[in-house]
Amino acid sequence: MSTWYESSIDRQLREAQERGEFDNLEGAGKPLPGYGSEYDEDWWVKDWLRREDDASGALPPTLALRREREDLERIVDSKPSEQAVREYVAAFNRQLRKARAGLLDGPPTVLPPVDPDAVVRGWHRRRARRRPG
Repeated sequence: MSTWYESSIDRQLREAQERGEFDNLEGAGKPLPGYGSEYDEDWWVKDWLRREDDASGALPPTLALRREREDLERIVDSKPSEQAVREYVAAFNRQLRKARAGLLDGPPTVLPPVDPDAVVRGWHRRRARRRPG
């Protein structure tokens, strides 16, 4: 004599299947995306970013910091004064320290702190090039 046990998860899946909730799902009968291509260890991050950009454009804080670092020149160029640039860089570096310590959500980051003096020098240089004369 054997006894059969159905876990609550198995029961929920069975009932959903009986209700037809798995019928005609998008992608049914199609291969999994990326199947057969070379393995990328960051596949889940790239896939998540693609889905999030499609959905809402929201990023976890550590990835937002990476993107912000890529856009740093454009961001500081919009600042009206050297003091505003230095304040922005100080705030960015504070967030970066939190991310490096694992205090922000998202994948780990090892971005180095931004040198405020170098950022200010670049800000002055680009600002001088934009001035007429």
